[in-house]
Amino acid sequence: MKRIVVVGGGAGGLELVTRLSKTLGKRQQAEIILVDRSRTHIWKPLLHEVAAGVINKASDGVDYRMHAAQHHYQFQLGNLSFIDREKQSIGLDALFDEDGGEILPARTIAYDYLVLAIGSVTNDFGTQGVSDYCYCLDSLDQAERFHRALLNQLLKINQDGVTKNHIHVAIVGAGATGTELAAQLHHVSNLARAYGMPEMSADKLKVSILEAGPRILPALPERIAAAARQALTKLGIAVRENTRVKQVDKSGFVTADDSRIDADLMVWSAGVKAPDFLAALNVFELNKANQILVTPALQSTVDNKIFALGDCCGVQQKDGSWVPPRAQSAHQMASLLAKNLQNLFMHKPLQSYTYTDYGSLVHLSKYSTVGSLMGKLSNSSMFVEGRLAKIVYVSLYNMHLFAVHGWFKGMLMLLLRKVNNWVSPKLKLH
Repeated sequence: MKRIVVVGGGAGGLELVTRLSKTLGKRQQAEIILVDRSRTHIWKPLLHEVAAGVINKASDGVDYRMHAAQHHYQFQLGNLSFIDREKQSIGLDALFDEDGGEILPARTIAYDYLVLAIGSVTNDFGTQGVSDYCYCLDSLDQAERFHRALLNQLLKINQDGVTKNHIHVAIVGAGATGTELAAQLHHVSNLARAYGMPEMSADKLKVSILEAGPRILPALPERIAAAARQALTKLGIAVRENTRVKQVDKSGFVTADDSRIDADLMVWSAGVKAPDFLAALNVFELNKANQILVTPALQSTVDNKIFALGDCCGVQQKDGSWVPPRAQSAHQMASLLAKNLQNLFMHKPLQSYTYTDYGSLVHLSKYSTVGSLMGKLSNSSMFVEGRLAKIVYVSLYNMHLFAVHGWFKGMLMLLLRKVNNWVSPKLKLH
């Protein structure tokens, strides 16, 4: 039996193994293995909500091992260390517990087909001090780490005898993650008053967004950016455009004009790239964002047994632009790759990938949702905001749930989420 190994359990990777498990796995035509360094999957566009503390992995996460047991694939916990193309195998680093004791030794997994879906990481553009002093939101662990730091700051300001009168959170990068996190933090500052922090309010949590470019949300249409900026400014969030950070220290940021911006918590969300270790593997052709260059069928340009999808996959379009690293891109790639892997087993020709842009949405907590929807037939764009935009935004997550769990269980998960939102605290305090 042939073996398909998928490295990376993000939106694209998890959806892919789920689709394959229903076809090749169920028919026992292939052994399917998912590898990830984390035990739990969280849809990446929700990580800013985990960081703010308005959701938690217990209600919105997917346990890989449990999901694998319910479907027709295996899960291996581990971190990719090497790819041996000649032997068609990958290596996983040894796994250790918190005390340094070895849980699992370094392992090797053979494959017939390998799919890399390892996602992306924050791009610090070589800025000094980012890795030492800034929080990033690339993974569940990082989001939870920021949340713990935020809780600590909230506790400090609510103690008797504390002279500090506000907390300052500064966010570098005004893309979707930065703007959505800023709005959620404003919401959380008001929620904290009802959860044992009577001294807390939005007036005591100062949030700033620093954008090097001329406007926020640079990848989205200008009308969306303008609407989002207006909503953020109305909340009292300081939006500083044309502000490039050249250095980070323990107390804050130093800008290009040598001015200082002091902050208690610093978040870096200025752009993304594929992980640096892809270059260290010395296996693939990469673009400037470290993405793996692929053929139209999503096969790597150096080996037709190795595929890539999602944020780590570099697909250049006819106009010379690259397919953007978005959840909808990963979803579309997973759908195509599931078909192509089946076609390989049935000796059918592979299909080519074409990205379809269905629009972009930015969800600013409970305050506003703005975006554009792309017309598939007319190729036009329709600006949406308010309730309609929020419904469409929520439906994107619902589609991911259905792809991972199926329609019946997906509906049950949505119902459970509604119940949890009703009976659980609105703010996670641990």
